[in-house]
Amino acid sequence: MSESTIILRRWASRIRTADEAAYIAYIGDTGLADYRATPGNLGAQMLLRSLGDGTSEVTTLSWWRDMNAIRAFAGEAAETARYYPDDDRFLLDKPENVEHHRIVAGQQPDRL
Repeated sequence: MSESTIILRRWASRIRTADEAAYIAYIGDTGLADYRATPGNLGAQMLLRSLGDGTSEVTTLSWWRDMNAIRAFAGEAAETARYYPDDDRFLLDKPENVEHHRIVAGQQPDRL
């Protein structure tokens, strides 16, 4: 990977749609706060999508300078998902792994 390659880290799971507001607050205080506090993090977002069956898909996307920055957040096994103590209260499934993608083309939005 070149020095200028940005890495996207993607994680997804499901929660109860009724828990969306509480989960948003919870992730803001845990995962998103930890992303921002880690040197080399370039930003993060959480996405929600109602699946129409009482559940919602939640996806977190975070952008990183390099894999060393990701390891500072996630530990040496960077592909392993990182979970927090109260995640079992919300998550209907806990995928073992995350995805890492090199950003090779595109344009960043001017404003989110």
